[in-house]
Amino acid sequence: MATAPPSSLSYRTTGSTCLHPLSEFLGIPLDQVNFVACQLSALLTAFWFRLYLSPGKTNPNVRHVFATIFGIYFVIFCFGWYSAHLFVLVSVCYGIMVTASVPNIHRYSFFVAMGYLTICHITRIYIFHYGILTTDFSGPLMIVTQKITTLAFQVHDGLGRKPEDLSAEQHRLAIKVKPSLLEYLSYLLNFMSVIAGPCNNFKDYIAFIEGRHTHRKLLGVNWKQKAFHSLPDPSPTGAVIHKLCITVMSLLLFLTLTKNFPVTCLVDDWFVHKANFLTRLFYLYVVMQASKPKYYFAWTLADAVNNAAGFGFSGVDENGNFCWDLISNLNIWKIETATSFKMYLENWNIQTATWLRRVCYERVPWYPTVLTFILSALWHGVYPGYYFTFLTGILVTVAARAVRNNYRQYFLSSKALKVVYDVVTWAVTQLAVSYTVAPFVMLAVEPTISLYKSIYFYLHIISLLIILFLPIKPKE
Repeated sequence: MATAPPSSLSYRTTGSTCLHPLSEFLGIPLDQVNFVACQLSALLTAFWFRLYLSPGKTNPNVRHVFATIFGIYFVIFCFGWYSAHLFVLVSVCYGIMVTASVPNIHRYSFFVAMGYLTICHITRIYIFHYGILTTDFSGPLMIVTQKITTLAFQVHDGLGRKPEDLSAEQHRLAIKVKPSLLEYLSYLLNFMSVIAGPCNNFKDYIAFIEGRHTHRKLLGVNWKQKAFHSLPDPSPTGAVIHKLCITVMSLLLFLTLTKNFPVTCLVDDWFVHKANFLTRLFYLYVVMQASKPKYYFAWTLADAVNNAAGFGFSGVDENGNFCWDLISNLNIWKIETATSFKMYLENWNIQTATWLRRVCYERVPWYPTVLTFILSALWHGVYPGYYFTFLTGILVTVAARAVRNNYRQYFLSSKALKVVYDVVTWAVTQLAVSYTVAPFVMLAVEPTISLYKSIYFYLHIISLLIILFLPIKPKE
């Protein structure tokens, strides 16, 4: 590393600085260049891992070791000494896994992991505020927190609860034997998911390492040939190529659309004081659309990395095609064509929504929706914008449900009316999502209030009026 960093913000990172010339050439912050470089390296490593360390010719422990070593290297390359946070949390929680009593293992793991993550969120905000460093190490820490708590609850289900007390899914995922240190480290720190996720289940990961992953899924969907030796060996190549095409398109959109329509446009003088109301709504939609490609890029590339290693097979669809979406984090088509707030959310950050359901919503005895909201907010961080988004989201969700349950049936009598309904609800949904998630991207209080004032808090007011005056009918 250089002894004295230059003034350029792109150089200010705790990770490796060997790609600094490329960062300067592209005009992209160095930490983002490091992230992409690690994920592309992980993709190449994944192909090598599947071809040369395949389960058929490699001991599972060897696969665990290599997956862990590469993961640790990529974390250190990206985050430097910040990676110590990850290793400390993993070490402490493995100590809990080994020493804690079964009735308490999930509680201790949950509170330690979430507590450490929250402390790091608060610390990073103050560091970011004072401009000392720009590297965001919270992403890997958030993914590891999901995995630690998921594993702890599944061990508790397997060792501390009666089978009859478990749901079908909890019974399927329950773990009867505590993982070894090597299995624990490999699950949490493997190169396929340590940088950008997504979260996955311990049983699925171990089945992948041991070579039972695809065959178990094929048997699970009643493949016509039941003999183990006669089952096909699905190749992920097609799925990987498809997802890489999406990542390239997302990257191009990021380098063009996102650069030309940054979120700061929503608080500049022209937007706040000169544009008319409809122009502001349209511009808000465009800017929020421009903020998506980076998520599409990161999550789809992460999915492709796992698939390239042979992980992520989910079975066979109704047409007999092999599916590789077991741990996919989003469905772009359903997001962009969503005709309801619920449909949009169900296809965005899918694995996080699944984690929230499994560790909170299905387990807490009181106020599951409220407590799940609180957990989601804490997991994301402590920026005020996150809380604006979640609170607004509650209002919009309740109002949208009331409108749908009261009026949707009137538009189902003909195809023409249904098309009109779908077009209108699509436009309303896209605008509502843009309005709701803007604070999530803006982060701070002042720009959020400025934005909402400029568009007269219209969605808050409409949602409140709907909730107050429209009867809340049960879902049909």
